Amino acid sequence: MSTPPPVPSTPAHADAPAHVPNHLAWAIISMIVSFCLCCFVGGIPGIVAIVYAAQVNGKLDQGDIAGARRASDSAKTWCWVATALAIAGVLLTIWSLTTGASEQYLEMLQQMQAAQG
Repeated sequence: MSTPPPVPSTPAHADAPAHVPNHLAWAIISMIVSFCLCCFVGGIPGIVAIVYAAQVNGKLDQGDIAGARRASDSAKTWCWVATALAIAGVLLTIWSLTTGASEQYLEMLQQMQAAQG
């Protein structure tokens, strides 16, 4: 009887570069949406997410898989923050439109302008 060939101790895909998602599309979309729906403050986490997302591919090209994973995780976290602010902006807008709060705010601004002039 012949013995089976030895099984390699490392997987065959060990030499292939690791796939680490960069979340760049999500970062861009969440930045734009949160900036539009939640004012300038909402766009800041999206910008931070874009910065981290842009670092992922560069770190992979340099062979820094751990650094690429850290950047990917940070980008994902900041994408969630920007997305949460966008959702909060949508909810605030809906609340404002359904309760008439935006009309009250405009009236208050008009009163302040009349008092100044």
